[in-house]
Amino acid sequence: MTSTSQAGIPVRSCPVAHGAPGDSDEPRVPLHTPDFAADPHYYYEEMRRRYGAMAPIELAPGVPATLVLGYRTAVRVLNDPEHFPADPRTWQQTVPSDCPILPLLEWRPMASRSTGADFTRYRGAITASMDQVDLYALHEVVESLALPLIDSFCGAGEAELISQYVYPLVFGIVNYLLGCPPEIGAKVAAGTAALLEGVDAEEGNRLLGEALMQLVTLKRGQPRRDITSDLLLHRAGLDDVEASHHVSQVYGTGIEFELNLIVNTLLLILNDDRFGGRVLGGHLSTRDALDEVLFNDPPLANLLITYPRQPVLIDDVWLPAHQPVVISMAACNNDPMVRRTDQITGNRSHLAWGIGPHACPAQSIAYLIAQDSIDQLLDALPELRPNLPDGPVWRPGPFHRALTSLPVTFPPTPPMNPAAAAPS
Repeated sequence: MTSTSQAGIPVRSCPVAHGAPGDSDEPRVPLHTPDFAADPHYYYEEMRRRYGAMAPIELAPGVPATLVLGYRTAVRVLNDPEHFPADPRTWQQTVPSDCPILPLLEWRPMASRSTGADFTRYRGAITASMDQVDLYALHEVVESLALPLIDSFCGAGEAELISQYVYPLVFGIVNYLLGCPPEIGAKVAAGTAALLEGVDAEEGNRLLGEALMQLVTLKRGQPRRDITSDLLLHRAGLDDVEASHHVSQVYGTGIEFELNLIVNTLLLILNDDRFGGRVLGGHLSTRDALDEVLFNDPPLANLLITYPRQPVLIDDVWLPAHQPVVISMAACNNDPMVRRTDQITGNRSHLAWGIGPHACPAQSIAYLIAQDSIDQLLDALPELRPNLPDGPVWRPGPFHRALTSLPVTFPPTPPMNPAAAAPS
């Protein structure tokens, strides 16, 4: 028998381990609702209090999973690919074809969805291609793309930073890294957005696939110094389909993760007295603010999904075979068993980049893009103020931590390059 808390989280009245193999009437906490998006940390705390290190959740209507809330449990899972592989193919056969999250989670021939020899082959190719990125040149690219965007709105005294600055900036940077022409990149962006939002995901999947194959075909015939070309030239010998899926992953994480990291960090700097004046005054760095966001509110809050090969007993809980086990980086980072509140600034022991064999291979690139993007904006407009009279509004979804918008005001400022900013 169960009752329900004020947050809608089921309260168990008997000590039966949740997630037992086979059918279960255990109520699940939905992570796809606006209520969860509005205050996920309250839900994490309630789930931790009710269930401990792991909680029964619903990723989409009728799609059960287990959410890992404990830091040590997450480390154990992520470092045991033998028992917790990332391959979703058995699971996805049990999911309706119109499930909104299926296109985002279904198997693809890339490292993050593979195990064994396939994982080793794919991981070598994507890591090597990331390692070839010239960080010094990337710094100049960020500046060259950021300044015209700032000039386009600095005289208005107000802006919506996601649509007018962060999204077009990140989009342009990822296109540069992949060597993608704008016309192909626009199709990729439209398809990725449809997948992430779960709206018309099937059409988004089709559009994305077509655009990525166009890019791979282009680079197969005209290789340059970019990630796409390096993937194709790697000794792993990726075919066009395999390469296109790896490019897709760079787009997905490079746009969605990076955009949310920049925006959430800007929100922290502009709203939190510990950061606002101290970052601008040089007492704290943008890197400190980025690390606090990665610790407290990572842009990918719940992901790093694995699918146990067989029923597994962990922390006195049975995890069913092939049912998603989702790591909550946000909850694990805030696990009171490991967190010390006096060691947040500068603390990089968080799980936002993952850990173990599937850890993000692009951490240096992501840090550089986020830090330079924020610094360029704050250097040009140091008196930015958030214009959120009703507070921030967060996009619903089980995986991301993403604002719907970030409007700001500031004293109108002349453009740094008037000729470039003037309308033609």
